[in-house]
Amino acid sequence: MNSPFHPGEHSMQARSGVREKVEDFGSRVIRDHMPEQHREFFGLLPWLLVGSVDESGQPHASVLWGAPGFVRSPEATLLRINARPEADDPLDGNLQPDSRLGLLGLELPTRRRNRMNGPIVENDDGGFTVAVHQSFGNCPKYIQARKWRPEQRSSGPKEQGEGLDQRWLDLVSRSDTLFIASQHSDPLVGGVDVSHRGGPSGFVRLSNDGQLWLPDYSGNLMFNTLGNLLLEPRCGLLWVDFTTGDLLQVEAHATIHWPGESLGLPTLPGAERLIALRPGRWCLRRGRLPLAFDSAQPSPFLPQGL
Repeated sequence: MNSPFHPGEHSMQARSGVREKVEDFGSRVIRDHMPEQHREFFGLLPWLLVGSVDESGQPHASVLWGAPGFVRSPEATLLRINARPEADDPLDGNLQPDSRLGLLGLELPTRRRNRMNGPIVENDDGGFTVAVHQSFGNCPKYIQARKWRPEQRSSGPKEQGEGLDQRWLDLVSRSDTLFIASQHSDPLVGGVDVSHRGGPSGFVRLSNDGQLWLPDYSGNLMFNTLGNLLLEPRCGLLWVDFTTGDLLQVEAHATIHWPGESLGLPTLPGAERLIALRPGRWCLRRGRLPLAFDSAQPSPFLPQGL
């Protein structure tokens, strides 16, 4: 039986001593179709996280939104998204026929999440349809529960630049949630992925070397994101301002660091590995997400001491 994991994921799993365990687990839970509960789940969501790749191979993380039901599964091997990205979202130029996408359904009030990736098989003025290549659920660890409600907003301007910038560092310094898009081009099990990362407010740290440091906490041990980054270090980052609806998208280059690998690494409580993120081009789209969120209910799994 073919492995559901590519060589980058194999390498991360082997170095962590979980290769055989995760292979057995992954072969049972990673499917080429969505079970009924996943199909129903996506239809409940007011938003959808999307990972895409541009012509140069640079991943981007984006979010789409609509009234619950804007995402639906007409059959177990398809997911239809009745929404189009805004014209200034990098996703807008990446929705091409057969383009690979990573999708993440995240229900913040219940901390449920399900992931799916696959190619676009239909693309029209009303939205697009993605065929299921891999579908699986994720544990709720590190998700901060938030209730949501629709919020009418006045769409603000798009600001953009390159490298660290004070216009967005405050958002990063107080955020407890990050989404990261990554990709690997293996013809059999490669694809695009978008995943959730969470922690205490300020869990992503800015260091004196001009990099952002992301702690990698204990998770499901599949290493989907880190396996991608091991082979293709470019990634796309997305921060959401849950108060203002601002959306910050940053292109970055990632380097994975293991404990004891080198001196002078930041100390981030609870981290099993560290990911150094060197920011590149970025855009900050003000007041775009038409959802308002209550204060977070912290995850019981958050590491202490930060």
